[in-house]
Amino acid sequence: MDVVIAYVNGLDPVWQKEYEKYTNTPILEKRFRDWGTLKFLFRGIEKNMPFIRKVHLVVSGESQVPEWVNRQEVDVVLHRDIIPEQLLPTFNCNPIEMHLHNIKDLDEEYLYFNDDMFPLMPCKPTDFFRDGKGVLGMNYHLFALDMFKQICRNSDNVARKALGKCKLPFFLRPQHICSPMLKSEVQELYDMIGDEIVASMTTTRTAKNLNQYLYLDYMYLKGKIINERLSKRHFSVGVASASKLRKFIECPTRKLTCVNDVQLSEERYEELRTALLNAFETRLPEKSKFEI
Repeated sequence: MDVVIAYVNGLDPVWQKEYEKYTNTPILEKRFRDWGTLKFLFRGIEKNMPFIRKVHLVVSGESQVPEWVNRQEVDVVLHRDIIPEQLLPTFNCNPIEMHLHNIKDLDEEYLYFNDDMFPLMPCKPTDFFRDGKGVLGMNYHLFALDMFKQICRNSDNVARKALGKCKLPFFLRPQHICSPMLKSEVQELYDMIGDEIVASMTTTRTAKNLNQYLYLDYMYLKGKIINERLSKRHFSVGVASASKLRKFIECPTRKLTCVNDVQLSEERYEELRTALLNAFETRLPEKSKFEI
């Protein structure tokens, strides 16, 4: 299986200039801030997921590729390589996620990681895929009170429609961790409703969007997802203390973790960033083959 990582460095002046040119939306710092932790995702993959065939790093342009990335080991994929021209440039994760299946030489089984997700303990291939099916926890939600949940509801509705099923008052929301995707299933759905997917996309995120959960919902409703929660711990930096973050990363009790960013003061950001980097250096001190 492969790993696909979507990454953005909001401090990149080239990216910032493009953002200002094509949007009227202030940069949402929490969505684009770079914590400096990407290399630890790569280290975690090498140490704890040795079965991974290939890692693909998806970025908007060459200026977004960290200088330490070893291109002999990392397949760098630019947005223009996979996303329809009419959707570019984009500063919205949804058009990116909906077109990852277009990556050249992508394996049938692939895991999609956000750059805030990390494998901290040894994993097995069967943690993520079994008998041609993905493994992921799937929950039902009733209320869509914010933009993200509205997008989740949109995706659930469209997946059901594609399968000839009726809308329900509740909607699926997959576990928030790396997504186990089957390329053939994703391609099948895109071939069916690609025009609808493209029409839902916007330059920055809005409530009309669809997201990658569309594919997971479709797979689940077809019996291609085993509803079993992956071993993971979720942290929001808005409520997690620096000491709690550091303790878990240095001595994890779950295989995976996700550290979600939120709006923070500069002082709080620096405190947590320092704690995270120090903890990751302790847990994953050895440079990976993905680094120069």
